[in-house]
Amino acid sequence: MTVTVNKSLAFGTVSAPPSKSDAHRCLIAAAMSQGSRIKNVAESEDIKATLNCLKNLGAKVEIKGDTVYLGGLNPFDIPENTLIDCGESGSTLRFLLPLCWLSDKSVTLTGRGRLMERPLDVYEEICENRGVSFTRADNKITVCGRLTGGEFRVRGDISSQFITGLLFTLPLLAEDSKIVIVGNLESEPYINMTLSTLAFFGIKIEKTDYGYYIKGNQRYVARDLTVEGDYSNAAFLDAFNLLGGKVDVTGLKDDSLQGDKIYRLMFEQLKSGIKSFDLANCPDLAPVMFALSAALGGAKFTGTKRLKIKESDRAEAMKQELHKFGINVEVSENSVEVKAGELKAPEEILCGHNDHRIVMSLVLLLTLTGGSIEGAEAVSKSFPDFFEKIKTLNIGFVTDETR
Repeated sequence: MTVTVNKSLAFGTVSAPPSKSDAHRCLIAAAMSQGSRIKNVAESEDIKATLNCLKNLGAKVEIKGDTVYLGGLNPFDIPENTLIDCGESGSTLRFLLPLCWLSDKSVTLTGRGRLMERPLDVYEEICENRGVSFTRADNKITVCGRLTGGEFRVRGDISSQFITGLLFTLPLLAEDSKIVIVGNLESEPYINMTLSTLAFFGIKIEKTDYGYYIKGNQRYVARDLTVEGDYSNAAFLDAFNLLGGKVDVTGLKDDSLQGDKIYRLMFEQLKSGIKSFDLANCPDLAPVMFALSAALGGAKFTGTKRLKIKESDRAEAMKQELHKFGINVEVSENSVEVKAGELKAPEEILCGHNDHRIVMSLVLLLTLTGGSIEGAEAVSKSFPDFFEKIKTLNIGFVTDETR
């Protein structure tokens, strides 16, 4: 889908979409209870992938509007030769893969886009050390074996999704376990979100000086829960305020554990003239921060090395697209510098790089210059009603589907 955005000034009140990060965690924990109710669930592509996978693994799932009733998943009793399709969702793949090590049955996980190219070294090493088979072939992964507890050593500078996947699984084992973090821990706020969800569903994890201690033989209890508003996607709505708009974003918890809540501080700093930011703990904010800095005189960013393993190589993708606005970007191994420059209307169609956050970031800039972006349907991955939301804020646009 190609969207042509008019020069527009945003104003109005808009609610934040439900948190995809929170929903993944709530739905997986609820699926392993006897029966729970999760409210305020948005059926983005990633959340639909998680729900379909949970069904195929044996959970009972019923969807009524934005409420999901689910439970009954016993990961020790997954049917032989189960196939689950993770779509393009890294969270789905990394959160659920360890649960597939419990049944001693063959389970195959597939995906699309760049998903199956994304690193899984942590899990491959665990399987090799513990006698669980792990085979990658033809854009799919097949595992078979029965995981046992003990010590799991995980580097702290890799995706927190690996640690979350282990935290969902290890409490179910007969043996006690511990996760030893090697080096500095990045993206800890995402792990804290996982710990909070697990605690709510009756799972106790002890945080230690080496990492995490997990008692075995625990069970998930049934709960009712409402998914909180999403800070990472709310950032794209709040960003209009730095571009001359007047937008009130509602539905966000001030005491949220979401790491991307820091966007509020970063926006204030950028607005006040601060030009240096560390994105190591909030990589999903990189595209919106790159876009805003392009409009506000440039900035330097560190902690960007993991951007290359997202839905796109986000630093390179933004470099290519910002160049079309007349803004130069330097990309290094673990840093990005957006140069100061005059933002110009692009003379060619922008590319969304099949990445929801790239699309939304570029739309922000197009409200200043006007222009078109192709591949805009990528927003459905996390924020399917993004364009409907910004339309209520006076953002004018047309799509090739409505012309």
